[in-house]
Amino acid sequence: MAGIEHLVEELEHSFEEAQERMSDPAVYNDHKQAAEAGRRLKELEGPFKLAQEWRRAQADLADARGDSELASLAAESEQELERLEQELRLALVEHDPADSKDVIIEIRQGVGGDEAALWAGDVMRMLTRYAERRGFRWEQLSSSLSEAGGIKEVRFAIKGDGAYSVFKWEGGTHRVQRVPATESQGRTHTSTATVAVMPEADEVEVELDDQDLKIDVYHSGGPGGQSVNTTDSAVRITHLPSGFVVAMQDERSQLQNKAKAMRILRALLYEQERERLHAEQAAARKSQIGSGERAEKIRTYNYSESRVTDHRIKLTLHRLDQILDGDLNELTDALSAEEQRRALETATA
Repeated sequence: MAGIEHLVEELEHSFEEAQERMSDPAVYNDHKQAAEAGRRLKELEGPFKLAQEWRRAQADLADARGDSELASLAAESEQELERLEQELRLALVEHDPADSKDVIIEIRQGVGGDEAALWAGDVMRMLTRYAERRGFRWEQLSSSLSEAGGIKEVRFAIKGDGAYSVFKWEGGTHRVQRVPATESQGRTHTSTATVAVMPEADEVEVELDDQDLKIDVYHSGGPGGQSVNTTDSAVRITHLPSGFVVAMQDERSQLQNKAKAMRILRALLYEQERERLHAEQAAARKSQIGSGERAEKIRTYNYSESRVTDHRIKLTLHRLDQILDGDLNELTDALSAEEQRRALETATA
């Protein structure tokens, strides 16, 4: 009990500090500090409410034990106190600060030629259908199609509270085993699509210096190299310090293309910094499930057996059609539960 009492006291102190910081005029008038303070206060609100419930449950248990007429309620109060203690420990496990953010997802065809491009299109449909099922909004940012009607590369944004906490599990290589429509011998082919999931950063978090940017404008190229319109609406932005290059031509307006390219560039730079910090903390990241890198094979989709296997947690489901239609909740929940279990194990070790 002493351990949880100490945790509750620390949490109450942190919540009080966060409230004071939010009301500090110097913080309030600084956009970056105000955003950070607001995020910190929001992170602590849920655990703080649990702590208040724990305090009340502790008082109820003390009353039940001290009053013979209430003694029969003591066992019930003890169970409630244990439940709240477990919830509180889970709530206080260190969370990824990006979990609450919107995301930018990039899907590329992997190995397998035209079939891989078609599979990349299927993966995009699966993830956008999942976003719709979760009540999130999504917006396509850019795309490059293959001649066979598949996707060489596509980028799209998903907006909604906690979008990154849901979609971060999709980063890596998605492998499919199926008979392509063009396969006359009925042989099963293996193809892949790679997925990158990046938290979307705002202007406060990633400040871009104009001197670090090389911006080129040019004619948008349509199918077969034709010009989509007569204005120089396509935009290519090169971030000189990092070498990142983002080109955008899907919109007819140069301003719209530039705005979308800047969103992607900020996400790339934000993710690069996160990866740098993660590399420094790698030894302590025992709770991590998978790396999220493109090269990591995370899931196999087998059509002949209607089977989906997530290799990170060795979970196999036999309902391929529903999963491809965006019913990914069971996979997400299992991955989140395993992350929580490992994090709690690490925190109490």
